[in-house]
Amino acid sequence: MATWTDVEAAAPELAATTRARFEAHGLGLLATVRRDGSPRISGIEPLFALGELWLGMMPDSRKTADLGRDPRFALHNATVDKNVTDGDAKIGGRAVPVHDEADFDRFLAAFEAATGYAPPPGPFALFTADVREVSTVKPAGDHLDIESWREGRGVRKVERY
Repeated sequence: MATWTDVEAAAPELAATTRARFEAHGLGLLATVRRDGSPRISGIEPLFALGELWLGMMPDSRKTADLGRDPRFALHNATVDKNVTDGDAKIGGRAVPVHDEADFDRFLAAFEAATGYAPPPGPFALFTADVREVSTVKPAGDHLDIESWREGRGVRKVERY
């Protein structure tokens, strides 16, 4: 199981670039697997804090139900222009449910510190990410620079023409 701290240790530049892409707008697109096996895309506000990638959501949301059945996910930063000028980032892994009250409290404090406001009141579902892969893509003139990290494999860089 790889935490965000593990990714930062194994691939510091890639982790920093990935985190920056998500934090630029604070939004991501979360892909989960529906009951029938088809994909579902949902908006989410991921939080990188305390060495973890946190995924908080409404307790009765479809994405919560999806992750409860099948913890696999893909997370893509919110793309803001079709030329992908600033690049794109993706994270894949498995969602690990958080049940411990102390971890909920740590998340709430980190969320407020990062955003300047408390999360909406009421119950919510909370997961941390068991990160399996991270990748970025960025235009570089006549090609794309693609950098990826996969658990157990390390960092790989490719120029795609």
